[in-house]
Formats: sequence, structure tokens, C-alpha cells
Amino acid sequence: ASEEAYLPTEVLHGYRRLLQRGGGDRGFESLWSYYAQNPSPRIRTVLERMQDLGERRLADMDGFGVDHQIVGLTCPGVELFDVEQARELARLTNDRIADACARHPDRFSGLAAVALQDVDFSIGELERAVRELGLRGVIVNSHARGQYLDDPRFDSLFAKAAELDVPLYLHPNTPSDGMIEPLLDAGLDGAIYGFAVETGMHLLRIIFAGVFDRYPTLRLVAGHLGEALPFWLFRIDYFHDLQARSGRYPSRPRLDYPPSHYLRNNVWLTTSGMAWAPAILFTRGVVGPDRVLYAMDYPYQAEAAEVAVHDDLPIPLDEKRRLFETGAREVFRLHVPAAVDGEASA
Repeated sequence: ASEEAYLPTEVLHGYRRLLQRGGGDRGFESLWSYYAQNPSPRIRTVLERMQDLGERRLADMDGFGVDHQIVGLTCPGVELFDVEQARELARLTNDRIADACARHPDRFSGLAAVALQDVDFSIGELERAVRELGLRGVIVNSHARGQYLDDPRFDSLFAKAAELDVPLYLHPNTPSDGMIEPLLDAGLDGAIYGFAVETGMHLLRIIFAGVFDRYPTLRLVAGHLGEALPFWLFRIDYFHDLQARSGRYPSRPRLDYPPSHYLRNNVWLTTSGMAWAPAILFTRGVVGPDRVLYAMDYPYQAEAAEVAVHDDLPIPLDEKRRLFETGAREVFRLHVPAAVDGEASA
């Protein structure tokens, strides 16, 4: 399962302090006032599961039929904290995940947290997390206080990920203050729709900025079946070609290939939160079966029925194995025990 959330207790306490003093942005306030201050049994269970990297999580995985999780810091990450606190919490998160991976190497792999307020720190911390801690990539919880990764100041982070041969997981966040108003007003700013609007746009910004032309070996992973981009891919290619030939946006770089090329060659999509056969089959048909990986989105959506949906997909066993296991092994360069021969395994 390749997009599974972790939240150190210290980061949760930091979120609560931000809420108390009115810090963060409007999306953070909407999302985390719900998760950090809601007394409902469901929210308590989500928070308990998210802070655990031991027996509680392992028992859940056994109950759901999940052999292995790729764990990363949940949104919004640490980018809303002051710089020194963000650095400290990113290091703490990476140490905690690495410890869990060392204790349960057959059950957990991890993605590094960074603090994009300090790009130089983030590059160094990514290198430490990969080379010293053995983490398998980096997770970025989309925009950092309204700044997107196509900003030139983040280019060195892409360069470092490509150099280390690890993927960048572009995880959703609530929309920035610059785009949230009509979504927040309608109650659409979170996972119900706002995540897809914000993160799908962010992925397009990365593609249209020519990042993959500069770093052709860079691997990027996005959840929720690509935040609806596969559905729009024909139209995106069509109008990108018209705009490029007409010179409508002269400040934008000319891409070496149509946008769909990068989605099919540099990007992998996970099924996190999208346990729905029609959407999974459509996405596999658009970007190719090798480009789609299984994810549960634990603990936000955590049900054994979601695994069963994937088990029941009408696809050959070898393709099911790639969906459940070997695709993630290749993308994240995993070295964990294989599933039993003849069985596809989440």
C-alpha cells in the first residue's frame, strides 16, 4: 500500500498550537480544526491510527490484508511552522519512520519529510534520509504556503531526487489562500474535491514548467488516480499544442513532448482513496497498467472492502501482481520479502 499516512504526536501538538493562535492558512484551519478538535469516535480512531507505527497499525494491516505500507508524513507537512521548528519536526519524522522500518523491514518502507521553507536544508535532509536512514523517496504535501514546486527555487530538490534515484510523492493539500474561497464556501475544500483541484493543478504546473525535460529520469508519484488528470488528458494535449504553436504564453517553456508523454513516462498514479473499479480500469487504460499502483490512504480510508475491490478487478494475475506489489517495488526500489508465489498481494 503506497500512500499511507503518519503523524508524529509532536507534529499533531504543533498543529493544535497553530490553531490556537490562528496560524497557518485557511485550508489548514478548515482541515485540522476538524481532525484535531473533533471529538467524534471516527476522528479519534483516525488520529490514534495515524500516530502509531507499531502494533496498532500492524494489526490493522493484517485485518485489511495489507502486507506492506509505504509511510509518509500527512498533509500539510511542516511547511506552516517557523523554519527552525519545521527543520526539527522533519528530522524527527524521518527518524521515527526509519526506526519503524528497521524494526519491521518486511512491513514498512518510508518517505522522507522535508521543510520547503529552507530548500538547502531539505536537500541535505533528503540525502540523509536516503543514504543514512534508508528511506525510499520524498513526500511533498503539495503547495508550501501557496508556493508550488515549479518555482525555480525548488529545482535543486528535483535534481537531488533524480541524483539519488528516488521518487517524489506529490501528496494533496487543501488549496492555498489564493484559490480556496469558492471551494471553502461550498464545503468542497478538502478530500471531497479541493484536494483534486489543488494537486491536479500542481502536477500540471510541474509538467508545464519543463521539469521532466530537465530531469528525464525523475520519478513522481501522485495519488487518487492522478487527481482526475487522466480524464482530461486528451483535452490537455489538444490545447497545449494549440497554445504552444500560437505562442499564447511566451513566458512558458516549450516542452519536448505533449503533456501526456510525461504522465505516461515520468509519473506513477496510485489508487489511494479511489477503490472504484470503473475509475481504476479507465486510468490503467489511459496511462498504461504499469503506471498504476495500489494504495489504501490509511487511516483516512481504511477498510478491507477497498482491498477486495482491487482483488476483484477483471485483469490478468500478472497485472494484478504489478498493481499490488511489483510496480511499487520498482518505483520505490524496495528490497522486502516477496509475496508467496502465485498470489497477488497488497
